[in-house]
Amino acid sequence: MYNEIKKVVKLSDGREIEISTGKLAKQATGSVVVKMGKTMLLATVVVADEAKEDVDFMPLSVEYKEKYASVGRFPGGFLKREGRPSDYEILISRLVDRALRPLFPDDFHAETFVNVMLMSADTNDMPDALAGLAASAALAVTNVPFNGPISEVRVARIDGQFVINPSYEDNQRADIDLIVAATIDNIMMVEGEMNEVSEKEMLDAIKFAHTAIIEQCKAQLELREACGITGFAEYCHENNDEDLRKKVWDETYDKAYAAAFTQTPDKHERKRLFGAVKDEFLAQYDEETLPTVKKLVDRYYHDVEKEAVRQMVVNEKVRLDGRKTNQIRPIWSEVDCLPMAHGSSIFTRGETQSITTVTLGGKLDEQMLDGVMLKGYSPFVLHYNFPPFSTGDAKPYRGVGRREIGHGNLAHRALSKVIPVKGEKFPYTVRVVSDILESNGSSSMATVCAGTLALMDAGVPISNPVSGIAMGLIADTKTKKFAILSDILGDEDHLGDMDFKVCGTVNGITATQMDIKVDGLSYEVLEQALEQAKEGRAHILGEMLKTIPEPRNDYKEHAPRIETMIIPKDMIGAVIGPGGKIIQEIQAKTNTIISITEVDDKGYIEISAINGTDMLAAKERVYAIVRQPELNEVYKGKVKGITTFGAFVEILPNYQGLLHISEIDWKRIKSVEEVLKEGMEVEVKVIEIDQKSGKIKLSRKILLPKPPKEENPEPKPEN
Repeated sequence: MYNEIKKVVKLSDGREIEISTGKLAKQATGSVVVKMGKTMLLATVVVADEAKEDVDFMPLSVEYKEKYASVGRFPGGFLKREGRPSDYEILISRLVDRALRPLFPDDFHAETFVNVMLMSADTNDMPDALAGLAASAALAVTNVPFNGPISEVRVARIDGQFVINPSYEDNQRADIDLIVAATIDNIMMVEGEMNEVSEKEMLDAIKFAHTAIIEQCKAQLELREACGITGFAEYCHENNDEDLRKKVWDETYDKAYAAAFTQTPDKHERKRLFGAVKDEFLAQYDEETLPTVKKLVDRYYHDVEKEAVRQMVVNEKVRLDGRKTNQIRPIWSEVDCLPMAHGSSIFTRGETQSITTVTLGGKLDEQMLDGVMLKGYSPFVLHYNFPPFSTGDAKPYRGVGRREIGHGNLAHRALSKVIPVKGEKFPYTVRVVSDILESNGSSSMATVCAGTLALMDAGVPISNPVSGIAMGLIADTKTKKFAILSDILGDEDHLGDMDFKVCGTVNGITATQMDIKVDGLSYEVLEQALEQAKEGRAHILGEMLKTIPEPRNDYKEHAPRIETMIIPKDMIGAVIGPGGKIIQEIQAKTNTIISITEVDDKGYIEISAINGTDMLAAKERVYAIVRQPELNEVYKGKVKGITTFGAFVEILPNYQGLLHISEIDWKRIKSVEEVLKEGMEVEVKVIEIDQKSGKIKLSRKILLPKPPKEENPEPKPEN
C-alpha cells in the first residue's frame, strides 16, 4: 500500500500540471512524479549520509534520461537499449543543474544525485520544460538543505502572444523560445533563442515566465507541507578554525587588494601575484605545522581574494586587467587562414582565441537525430572543442565534455537564425567547428564571432552577421553598489554574480544564456546589462566587419558544387533503377554523389560534384531519364520495333512513340523496311500526345523538305 499526495498547478490556458509523491521510488531520499497530459516524469534525489573527507565543493550530479518505451519505440543500434546520454539529454541535465547548484549552502558537501526520467510522452508535448520542476519538487519533499524551491518553464511567443510550455507543433512558429528558471523571488537561469528580437521583448518574456514559475513554486511548498516536512537536516561538512580565518583576512586582504589593483592584462601574472600573497602568509609556518594549516588557508584565502577583487571593482570602477567596466578587450581577426578548408577564420579577443572552420556537404552529410523526442536530420551542425592547452593546463584531452556540448549548443542557436534554409538556392549541409586555442573569458562568444567570419569566408549567404558578448555583474548586497562588466575575464566569471551571454545581429538578439548567482537581482539591472551588451555587441561586430564585410559572392574553388533538381514523384524509381543500378552507374561514371528525397509529392535530387564538368554530365544523365515528351518537340530516337503499319521509336528512356508508315516520308512507300531498320537512329517530331492513354504519335516526314507539286500531272487512265 502507499499514501500518495498530489498537488495541481493550472496553466493560463486551462492545462494542468500534477505533482505527486509517495507512490514510486520510495527508497530514494525524495521522489515525485510530474504529469502534464500524457507526459510523465519521475524525479528522484539521493543524498549521501556524510560528506567525503577534504571535499570543499558541492558534489552535485544531475542526470536527465529519456526512455524509448515512453513513446512506444525501440532504441536503435545492435543492443536495442538506451546507451550514453544524447546531446539533448546532456543539455537538459545542464539546464537543471545550473538552476539547482547555486541554491545549496556553500558549506554543504554531501554527494547529491538528482535523476529525472521521462517515463511517458505525448510526442507533441515538450518534457524538457518540466524537468526542472520535477527535480526541485523531489528536493522539496526531503529535509535536504536547499534554498528553493525553483521551477523551469518554456516561454514562447507565438503569433504575437506569450505561451507557457507550448506544444512542439506550436513552438515551431515561435519567434522567441526561452527556458527560464527562477525561485519565487529571483530569476536564476535563462537560455534560449530568438528571431532577432529587441532587449525589451526578451525581458517581457522573462517576466511572463516568472509569473508562471511563482505558482509552481507555491505548489511545491504546499506539497512539502502536506508531507509534514519542516526544517532541514543538520549537517557539519567543514571543520573551521575561526581564529585562523581572521588571521588570514587580517594579514592578506590589503595585499590581495593591491595585487588586484596592479591591473595586469596577463592572467598568469595575476595568478602569480595572488599566489605570492598566500605563499608569504604560509612562510610563517614551519614544515611540521604547514600541512595542518595549508588546506584551511587555501579555503580562507580564496574568500579573501574573491572579496578583494569584488571590492576593487565596485569601489574603483576598474577591472583586473585595467579596463573600464564597459570596455572591450583588443580584437583582431582574419579569414581564409586554412587554405584547403571551405571557410576558415581566427578570432582573438584579449586572451581568448578561436580558430574555426566551415565545411560544406550534401544531403548524405546531414546529422541524423534519433532520440526519444527528437527524430530527423539536421542540415546545420556546430561543434566546439576546448583542449586543455587553451588554458595552459598540463593534462590530456579526453574528448568532449558536457561543458563543450553546452557551449557549442549556444553558438549553434546564435548562428542558426541567419543560416539560409536548405533548398534549391542553398543546397548545402553546413558544419562549423570551433577549436579554442586560448581561453580567458567567454570562448563560446568567440565561437559565435569566429563562426560568422568563417561562414562569410565560405560564401554562405547568411542573412546577417552575428556577434556575441559575455556580461558580468559584481554586486555588494550590503552597500547596494554594483558594477556591470562587458566582455568578462575568466576570473570575473568565477568571482562574480552573473554570467550573461548575449548574441545577435544589428536587428536584434538571436540567442542568450544567463546564470545568476546572487539574490534580488532587479529587472532594472538586467535591462541595464542588456543595453550595455548591445553596445558591446555593436563594437565587436564593427571590428569583425573590418576583416570581411559580407559573404563572398562564390564558394571556394575546392568546395563541392551542389545543385538540386525537382522531378515528379513517379519518376524517382526510374532514376534509382532496379536495386539502385541506374543511380549507382550515374555516380560512378560522373564522379558525383546523388541523393533523392521525397517531399510534398515531389522528388528532390541533390547532386554533389567536385567540378562543373562532372555536375553537367550527371545532370544530363538524370535529365535524360526524367525528361518527358513534349508536343512539337524534335527528338533523335532509336527504332525499337517494326510492324506493317509503322515503327516504334524510343525518343526518351521509357518513352516510345508510333511512327506511322504514312509519316515516314512524303512519298508513298510500300513497306517500312524500305527506309528504316531496327536499331537505326532517326530524327522525329512529336505531333500528338493522347492525354488519357499517353500514346505518342511521331512524324519523320514533317522534318523533311516537302517535294514540289507537279505542274502538269498525267491524267488518270479511264476504266
